[in-house]
Amino acid sequence: METAKLKKFAQFARRSLLEQVTAKLKLVLAEESSARRERPKAIKKLEEAVTGQGKEQIIERVAYIWFNRFCALRFMDVNRYNRIGIVSPAEGQFQPEILADAKMGHIDEEMVSESTRQKIFALLDGKTPSQDPQGEAYRLLVVAACNYWYSAMPFLFERIDDYTELLMPDDLLSGNSILAYTREAMTPDACKDVEVIGWLYQFYISEKKDQVFADLKKNKKITPENIPAATQLFTPHWIVRYLVDNSLGRLWMLNRPNSALVNQMEYYIPPEETEADFLKIEGPEELKVCDPACGSGHMLTYAFDLLYAIYEEEGYEPSEIPEKILTHNLYGIELDERAGELAAFALTMKARARQRRFFNKGINPPYSRGR
Repeated sequence: METAKLKKFAQFARRSLLEQVTAKLKLVLAEESSARRERPKAIKKLEEAVTGQGKEQIIERVAYIWFNRFCALRFMDVNRYNRIGIVSPAEGQFQPEILADAKMGHIDEEMVSESTRQKIFALLDGKTPSQDPQGEAYRLLVVAACNYWYSAMPFLFERIDDYTELLMPDDLLSGNSILAYTREAMTPDACKDVEVIGWLYQFYISEKKDQVFADLKKNKKITPENIPAATQLFTPHWIVRYLVDNSLGRLWMLNRPNSALVNQMEYYIPPEETEADFLKIEGPEELKVCDPACGSGHMLTYAFDLLYAIYEEEGYEPSEIPEKILTHNLYGIELDERAGELAAFALTMKARARQRRFFNKGINPPYSRGR
């Protein structure tokens, strides 16, 4: 995968989002802000969060939430997992498809509640005064889409806190918006493999990682919230394949010496001598793969591919294989909650690519946050 463009985008996106969220925080917390009049409960939660966690942590968290979700929605748009483009325009258009449809009077009733639809139509029809009616309407549509995906992917699309919505960047529709740059970087070619999400995350935190190590040289200790940035490393694909081929793949070959799996394991090294002492496996469900530092899931997604081939070879129905893999076979542990969420998202995308109705099954990849 060509990563130079992704790196440039992710680093720019972090700086831009931090700047925009910082400005939005100052605006909504101003004494005479409209948010204080219209959203007092959200302002109260925001002030409590700032007091408890610190302004810098809130800004960092909210900026990442929106980066994470914009990238995930773009990936699903490109692969047509969204019924309508959430952040992507239809062919020949310039605005996101969901907004273009709303302007024509069409809003998905399953995704957007009746009360929110009425707010959107009131903005677009000019019944609700606004300096940026299309921008406000679109932000409501994005929030509704994120909340819609909560049921299928609660690990990534948690119900949006009121203040997280308040701090959403204002400019999402111009040619210089964060979404315009997201679409430019996350091309259809880049989105052919969900690995792109892991690369984006590594690049997003790369400048923070550099700063942490620069501070370390000045005898500044690494704080708990900076441990993920200091320890994150994206494992190259050939290393992933070597490790999985010679662990999961090896165990299966020992139990099924005639398996055709060997033909798709480029880095598999057959044992020089016949081994008699190995773990006996009766069927694919007994295979367990745990990555104790799973990061954004690079190793687990490749293991998914091998497991799928194993289940197929054993004669399982294709429609039931993704659910079996995520229920019986794959486990991840990760200190960095954000990276772990992306690992779960990557596995969900792997499953959806194999089974069209997977989102309806309510299966969440088993991921635990290390302490």
